[in-house]
This record gives sequence, structure tokens and C-alpha cells, in this order.
Amino acid sequence: MLGPVLVGLTFVSLGLRGPSGDLTWLRVVLLADLIYVLTIAAMVVRRLTRMIAARRARSAGSQLHMRLTGVFTGIALIPTILTAVFATITINIGLEGWFSDRVRSALGNSVEAAQAYAQEHRDDLTEDARALASYLNVAKRASFFMADGDLRQLLSQGQELVQRGLEEAFVIDGTGDIRARGDRSYLFDFEPVREEQIEQARAGAIILIEDKEINEFRVLLQLDAFADRFLYVTRTVDGDILQLLDETQATAQLYQQLEKDRGRLLFEFGLLYLGFAMILILAATWAGLWFAERLSRPVGRLAGAAQRVGQGDLNVRVAEEKGDDEIAMLGRIFNQMTRQLKGQRDALVETHAQTERRRRLFDSVLGSVTAGVIGLDPEGRIDFLNRSAQRLLSIDGERYGLPLDRVVPEFTDLFDRLREARTETVQEEIRLARGGHLESLLVRIATRPGADGAPEGYVVAFDDVTELVSAQRMAAWGDVARRIAHEIKNPLTPIQLSAERLKRRFTRELSPESAAKLGELTDVIVRQTGDLRRIVDEFSKFARMPEPERQKGDIAGLLRETVTLQRAALDPVEIVADIPAGPRMAEFDPTMMGQAFTNLIKNAGEAIESRYEKMGGGVSGRVDVTLDASGPQLEIRIRDTGIGLPQDRSRLFEPYVTTREKGTGLGLSIVKKIVEEHGGTLDLQDAAPEADGHKGAEAVIRLPHIEKGH
Repeated sequence: MLGPVLVGLTFVSLGLRGPSGDLTWLRVVLLADLIYVLTIAAMVVRRLTRMIAARRARSAGSQLHMRLTGVFTGIALIPTILTAVFATITINIGLEGWFSDRVRSALGNSVEAAQAYAQEHRDDLTEDARALASYLNVAKRASFFMADGDLRQLLSQGQELVQRGLEEAFVIDGTGDIRARGDRSYLFDFEPVREEQIEQARAGAIILIEDKEINEFRVLLQLDAFADRFLYVTRTVDGDILQLLDETQATAQLYQQLEKDRGRLLFEFGLLYLGFAMILILAATWAGLWFAERLSRPVGRLAGAAQRVGQGDLNVRVAEEKGDDEIAMLGRIFNQMTRQLKGQRDALVETHAQTERRRRLFDSVLGSVTAGVIGLDPEGRIDFLNRSAQRLLSIDGERYGLPLDRVVPEFTDLFDRLREARTETVQEEIRLARGGHLESLLVRIATRPGADGAPEGYVVAFDDVTELVSAQRMAAWGDVARRIAHEIKNPLTPIQLSAERLKRRFTRELSPESAAKLGELTDVIVRQTGDLRRIVDEFSKFARMPEPERQKGDIAGLLRETVTLQRAALDPVEIVADIPAGPRMAEFDPTMMGQAFTNLIKNAGEAIESRYEKMGGGVSGRVDVTLDASGPQLEIRIRDTGIGLPQDRSRLFEPYVTTREKGTGLGLSIVKKIVEEHGGTLDLQDAAPEADGHKGAEAVIRLPHIEKGH
């Protein structure tokens, strides 16, 4: 569609040239034609390249496509080139007739004749003006006292004396004002004289003024015999002759310009014809390509569709040609075949999609439960592992295809027991260590029976019951503590009082040696009674912890006071405190929280003492106490270089579990309950390793604070 538009614009631009033969617009249109031709040529070359490549690949219909394209291109190429050459020669012959010597001579003679006529009028008017001026100068010299009023009669007489006569005659002064005029000279016809023209006449020049608008020539010259007087005369000329003179001169200039641009015009018209020829050739080439494609398209479509079917695209369809020939029948049979194949594949895909949806639902359900689930094949290899199982067993990465005894060797005995007993399920609580923690897992292994009754796999389900077991033990110990405290505390006071009364009663009656022995025995009873009372008090504190009386206070100040009190008690152990200056506000019970801090720092010192008792050497070490209030919670860390944590550290918070010979095992339990009563958490973890690789212990308390950043 763009080709005919450009051709039309080219012809229109030929008619828009200016009188001087300006071809700028034509050049712009020709440039657009050139761009169009280059673009279409590039597209044709690309199409031909693809067609040649298809021919070399021996694709269906490519040979016929190439032959038809060559025929159309040849048919269009020869006539188009002959037409362009003939048109160029014809234009050149036509231009030879236009720019012949006869035309050039006739045009030159016309210009010379028109110029001679105009020059004749100029010469006559100048001569008559001089004659009239001479007449007036002579009259002035004859009568020295002649006034301006006397000039009217002289002007009228002078107009009659000149050969052709003058239309109007005026005498003006140096300012351009009229001083005298002839009989046929009227004021309304007077054309004012410019100041520069008067100055030129005063210098002695004869000023010829051509006024082609009113078809009039005028002459201005100075009167030598008069002081500051100028003669101003007019004569009417034929306006048609003057207009013809201008037109003739313009025509001559145009003719000369065209003759000068003759070679360029031939070149540009040659380019124009060449552009039209290229457009026709390209159009014919496109027509050949299109027609050839129309003939070879069905075969090409079938080949391409068959290739796509081979790649798995069963949605492909070919356009069915009209008619009953072999090509049309082949297209219909091909579409019928692909529809049947697509229907069969869609049924298989739908079945697979349902299976996949069920599998994803199964994976989603098992992935969201908190219990760990492991799927095993009949040989005991892992074929499924949910996220909870990876978390509980601290497994990184995929372990599919590996035997269960390699991934979780602790489950091997229970799994072997299931297969040997040939039962459906087995269940047992198993303890295993992962990452330095000893955990209690409730494990249940069940058989997945197949269609023939033989096991097609196994399912291992387990859950972390460490906290549950610990809570049960804590509850049991709490009940035991209440009963023991109740049963023991009642007789302690009578025993102590009875021992003291025996000492006072019989000390005076016995001999000094017997009295000393009695005092020693009664002191032992009193001291052991005090020890029992202290143990009972700890039982009572653990069994019935009082509710904390929370109040707003400075927990950083409380921690600093605790560190100050414990420095002397733990000497020579060094206590290094990193506590921010200024208050850190929180809601807590000062007595209970101070007891928790004291217990943890004291435990850190005793851990250092235990390490050096075991390894030998003097008692020394370091306890680091830090408070960090930059996060969303207050974080208190008490780190020591002591003996470290045992492997089964999950039981350290249980009552009466201790690693020291003299410990009661209630300290950490009480501290944990105090922290939890304040809405916080207490964690025990390994401290950063020392230079020798030894790891101490670190207690981390996290508590909410009410003025963040205060």
C-alpha cells in the first residue's frame, strides 16, 4: 500500500516546483522512495534467502516456489528496464527541442526589444527635461529679478516647446515643496520627492524615477540659474509594455536557469524512472513469491505441522483447502489424526494431574504437621521426608533413596523388630542426641500393606516429647516436694528443741568429759536439723513458688548490684560486667529476679571450680555478664569458662538433676520458673570456644522491657 502512495507523492512533487526550478521537495520524496525500495529489497532478499535455504534443505514445495519466483521476476525486469531507458532518451530528445538555438535567440531578441523600448522612453524624457531646464535657466539669466510666480507661464510655454511634450512640470525647492507648476500640472497628481533624491540632484545628477504602478516616468534635476530650485517633470508610458518587459525578463531568467540545470534534471528524472522500475520489479517479485507460496503453502503447512506433532504439540491444525483433490484430503485426514491423538493424550494428562494433585495434597498435609513423617519402600529406603522430620532429626538436604539405618540409626532396632514380628505397628520412646541436645522422641512405625497383602512400604511417625516428659517430671517432683516438705518440716522443730533441752539439762549433772561429748552430739543434731530445714525450704520454694509482685524498676541497676555482691563471694574468679550506663526499665519482682541472677552467677563460679578440680591447678576463671537492650527484648547473658554443659542438657531444668556432688538440683528449676513467671525465657547453650578449644556454658535470659532505647 505504501508503494502507490509514494508514486503519487512523487508526481505531485513534480508540480510543486517553484518558478526557479527548486527541486528540494522532489528530492525529499525521491529519498523516501529510495528508503522504501531499500526496505522492500531487504525483505525480498531475506525471503529469497529463506527460500534458497529451504531449497537446499529439500523441503516440500521449495523447488516450485523458486521457479515461479524467477519467472515473475524475469517477466517484470526486462520490460521495466526497457521502459526506463526509452523514457530517459525521450525526455532528452524533448529537452533538445526546448533548448535549441532558435528558441534561445527568439527569447533573447524579445528581451532586447523590450529593454530598447524602455530605454528610449528614458532617454527622451531625460532629453526633454534638460531642454526645459535650459529654457528656464536662459529666461532667468535674461530677467534677473524673476519671481516664482513668473515661472508658471514659462513652464507652460516650455512644455509646448519640447518635442514630445510633458504631462506635468513642477518647480520645487530643496524641501520638496512646489514653487511653480505648469497649466496641466495638478496638485492631486503630484508625487512627493524623497530627500535623498533631492540631495542627489543637488549634486548635479539627473534623477530618473520609474513608477510602474501608475505607468509613469519622472525626472528630477537642478536649475542652475535659480537658487535652491529643481525641475520635476513626468511622462506617462504604456503599462502593458512595461509589464511585458518584466515578464520577458523573468522568462529569460527561468529559461537560463533551466538550461543550467538541464543535466541535473536528466539525472533526477533518470533516478525517478529507476525508482519506479525498482518498485515494479520488487512488486513483481513479491507477486511471484506470493503466488508461489499459494501453490506450495499446503505442502509446507503439512510438513511444519507434522514437525510440531513430532515435538509433542497436538493442538496444531492445518487449514483445510477447498476441493476434493489429494492435498485437500490430506489436510482433513491430518487434522482428524491430531484430534484423536490429542483426545487420548488429554485423558492421560488428566489422570496424571489427579494423581499429582493427590500427591501434592498428601505432601502439603504431611508438610504442615508438627510431627515428623518418613516414608519407606519395602527395602527400608527413604522415599518421603517431611519438613518436621528434617527439623527434628537435624537433617540437611535430600536423603531420598538412602537406607533408614544410615540416616537415623536410632530407629533401626524398632524397624527390625517390626519386620521380624510381622505386626502392623510398633511404638516406643527413643532418646537420641542431635546438635549437643538429647531429645525424647515417641516413634511409631506402621506397615503399608499392598493389594496382595505384602508390605509395599512403611510409615515412620515420631514427635518430640522432650518438653512433655520434662513437664510431667516437674509436676511429679512438685507433688513429691509438697509431700516431703509437709512430712519432714513438722518434726524438725521438736527434734531441735529436744536436743537443746537435753544439752542444757544433763550438762550440769555429767562429768566434764561426758558433758563435752553430750554437747558435741547435740550440736550435730542441731546442725543436721538446720540442714534438713534448708532442704525443706528449697522443696517448699520449688513446690509453691510465690506469685511475683511486679513493679516498674531498673533491671540494669539490679544486675549491677548482684555482680558487685558476687565479686567478693566468687574471688578469685573474675567477673567482667558489660552493662549499659543508665536505667533499663522493666516490670519485675526485685527479690525473685535478684535470686535468679545470684543463682546463675553462683552456678557459673561453681562450674569454673568444678573444671579446675577435675583438671588440677588453682581456682581461677572468668564470668562475663552482659545486658543488651537494643533489640525488642532485654537480653542478659551470663557466660563462664567452666566445665561446660553435659550432653543431656535438656534435663538440667528438672528438679534434683545436677552435675555437682553437693548440689540439690533445684537451683536452675527455680530460676527457670522465676523467668517464665516474668514472661521471659531461659536458655542454656555452649559458650564460644576458648583458645584451647574448650567450651564453657552460657545462660541467656530474655525479658520484655517497657521503654525501648531509654
